[in-house]
Amino acid sequence: MVAKCRPTFGCPTRILKHMMQRQWLTTFAFGQMDSLTHIALGACIGEAFFGKKIGKRAMLLGAVAQSLPDIDFLASVWTGMPAVLLTHRGFTHSILFAVLAAVLLALIAERIHRPHNIGLAKWMFFFAIQMLIHIFIDAFNNYGVGWLEPFSHYRISFNAIYVADPFFSLWPAIAFFVLLVLKRGHAKRRYWWIFGVAISFIYLGYCLINKATIKAAVNTAFAKQGIPHTRYFTSPAPLQNWLWYVVAGNDSGYYVGYRSVFDTKDSIAFTFFPSNRQLLNPVQQKKDVQQLIRFSQQYYTAEQWHDTLVFNDLRFGQIIGWQNPQEKFAFHYFLQPPNSNKMVVQRGRFAKWDGNVVRNLINRIKGN
Repeated sequence: MVAKCRPTFGCPTRILKHMMQRQWLTTFAFGQMDSLTHIALGACIGEAFFGKKIGKRAMLLGAVAQSLPDIDFLASVWTGMPAVLLTHRGFTHSILFAVLAAVLLALIAERIHRPHNIGLAKWMFFFAIQMLIHIFIDAFNNYGVGWLEPFSHYRISFNAIYVADPFFSLWPAIAFFVLLVLKRGHAKRRYWWIFGVAISFIYLGYCLINKATIKAAVNTAFAKQGIPHTRYFTSPAPLQNWLWYVVAGNDSGYYVGYRSVFDTKDSIAFTFFPSNRQLLNPVQQKKDVQQLIRFSQQYYTAEQWHDTLVFNDLRFGQIIGWQNPQEKFAFHYFLQPPNSNKMVVQRGRFAKWDGNVVRNLINRIKGN
């Protein structure tokens, strides 16, 4: 089933909706949760490497080491939003950066650490492992990671886990807090760092299995429904890994739908969104537009909202698309006039969430 639509836009009236639109809440949910996961996982790995030698300081060192690639957030101080989008998860998330930083940090650590009971090679291995794990995990969600920078601007993205998935983040967080409480030398410390690291990576493997299941089902639906496309992707809907967001199409427009791993039907209810790329003709040569197109990896549409020209990046999903197929996209950038683009990646992600939306999400996950 395919429906054509243009999104409708209403203003929230309830206090809950107003609160969910606050930028600080969106930032916490999608930026801080991701950062806290790296901190907790890094602390567990720090305990694994050096817990017996330097005690709980190993957790602090691990948390800092794994967080290091995210220093690219400093770019937001002196660049505009489209440039920040390309800078984030760029060079500081590359293999080259991980290697160079590991060598530098190892030399510093080996020089200042006393007594000298940790070799230089182990320091290098520790820092390299922390940063490589960081950029590996980041590649599992839909933002994309510049592993090959500066030699190639291609972004790697497995689209296998949502950027803020509590089922991934919970286990290292539990282990982190337990390790903080347990005394140095406690027999259970080894168990808990293994718990935090192992279950997280087992969950990533489970996500890849779900990805393969969805891919097979989506390809069957494309063939059955005759969906024309030159490119497509699948990515989990918010906060879980069972309901997946599907986008397929070409330069003329995109078919958007949802598929649960528990669905039994061969078809998918798609909604078609025309690309309207001609709307960008008057601003095509502007730097921010070129940066947005490059960042979107061709998955974009344009719309005119009254007197405002809007650029949509489809990769980041709809606000509550499983409930309302005509919903607007979470990533929408105002081009004319360029107003309020500070929270463009997850703009209004929770704006319409309430108890009914959550229930509908759970029911849709159960399948049809």
